[in-house]
Amino acid sequence: MTVRAEINSSPTGPGPTIPGPKSGLPPRGVVRLRALVLIRWAAVAGQVFTAAVVQWGLGFGLPVLAVGGTIALSALLNLTVSLGRPASARIDDREATLFLAFDILQLAVLLYLTGGLLNPFALLLLAPVAIGATILSLTSNIALSLLTIVSTAVLGVFHQPLPWRGPPLELPEIYQAGAWAGLTLTTLLITLYGWRLAEEARQMADALAAAQAALAREQRLSALGALAAAAAHELGSPLSTIAVVAKEMLREIELDDPLREDVELLSAESDRCRAILARLSVDPAGDVSDAYTLVPLPALIEAAAQNYNRGTIDITYESGPIGEGTPAVAPIQVRSPEIMQGVGNIVQNAVSFARHEIRIATRWTNEWSEVEVLDDGPGFSEAMLDELGTPFISTRQGQEGHMGLGVFIAKTLLERTGASVTFGNRTVAGGGAAVSVRWPNPVFKAT
Repeated sequence: MTVRAEINSSPTGPGPTIPGPKSGLPPRGVVRLRALVLIRWAAVAGQVFTAAVVQWGLGFGLPVLAVGGTIALSALLNLTVSLGRPASARIDDREATLFLAFDILQLAVLLYLTGGLLNPFALLLLAPVAIGATILSLTSNIALSLLTIVSTAVLGVFHQPLPWRGPPLELPEIYQAGAWAGLTLTTLLITLYGWRLAEEARQMADALAAAQAALAREQRLSALGALAAAAAHELGSPLSTIAVVAKEMLREIELDDPLREDVELLSAESDRCRAILARLSVDPAGDVSDAYTLVPLPALIEAAAQNYNRGTIDITYESGPIGEGTPAVAPIQVRSPEIMQGVGNIVQNAVSFARHEIRIATRWTNEWSEVEVLDDGPGFSEAMLDELGTPFISTRQGQEGHMGLGVFIAKTLLERTGASVTFGNRTVAGGGAAVSVRWPNPVFKAT
């Protein structure tokens, strides 16, 4: 079956343009300098404490000058970085990578001076990798992982004796090789899983921001519609007065009077203004004044879908009750921006993939009301069905502005209204997609 995925509102279509993942959000790899500086200060303090305990507490001989100089170099670099920039400064992906790469090399030098992989603190080499996995790009994480793996390989071969009492501690080579293999595999796993989880969290934050932007735009449009309805009501009386006066002047002025043409124009324009205001007052799809706060569900769905009718695909509407004892009158629903935007995105997705027609069926019982959007397109692939509703899932991502946010935004907004959204495929010949939106406990006008 042809793969079909969700789309976002196209910039060229009637729907809203959804901001990209980086709109108004920090790019990947950007982190506060203060966070890394504090982590390094903690590392310096831990290194000084450990060296002091080993040298004077346990009585093991350390190359004090070399170890102290290596730790002092890290502290000096931290001071230089802290004094050169404000604490609130942010550094980009490249600078953060160099920052953590220095930490890896500094730890490798300390381990070289104190036994290499025989040192039980060799596990600390994984700390910069774990930090980088949560804040850096994939390329930078790969670079840090390779640096760590190379450092552990070198330490397994070249290192100073481990500080120890008695004869030098010698472990079998097979054990040292196993320790290197364990550190290498752990480095790769931390990089892979840490970056993947952090990236999913960033994507979810970006997608929620895009959904919030779409909802905010729909709310602004709703407020504009309410303002238009109020303006139509308030301007109706003075405009009627102007029209009456203009017609009186038109009856009294002579046919050959040079002002007659201006009076005729004034009368025509006043009639045109009255027609425009009348249209604003009676169009429920154009405003959300109090008269249209609660509307029948089929009318609400049709109003949400009509903006995405491009004329190339036939859209048909069906509605009716299901079961005995169900009211014949459709349930009413709050005309909320979430429903308008959510249903609109689903219809737009169907229009983009349908071949000839789309059928929108509204059904209700005493227990639930449901809207089902059916098209005759290729339908959803089995692999894609499990991923629908998650952000940045699209077979056309990156093409013509598609980011794979349309269905995610629709599902998120509709679930805010208490609906459940399910995706599937039609079982009729020719296939096609089927998206169902169901609300529990419908409200009927009689109640």
